[in-house]
Amino acid sequence: MKVVLEKRAAKYLESLDENIRRRIIEALKKLQKVPPSGDIVKLQGQETAYRLRVGGYRVLFKDKITCLAVYKIAPRGQAYKE
Repeated sequence: MKVVLEKRAAKYLESLDENIRRRIIEALKKLQKVPPSGDIVKLQGQETAYRLRVGGYRVLFKDKITCLAVYKIAPRGQAYKE
């Protein structure tokens, strides 16, 4: 399945350290496989929202019909705020 980064997530990914960025990109590549692999958990209270754990970072995404839309990448303590 196709993985699409929203503008905010792409901008944050570019600002990260090279090692962390590489780990997150590798995890996003695993999401493209069918079935997706990684530490994925459905978020409570939201129909199609999931989180992918990559070390101390969380990648939040929604399962849309045609793609997986990554809407936020953040450190563990800040990922669920807003």
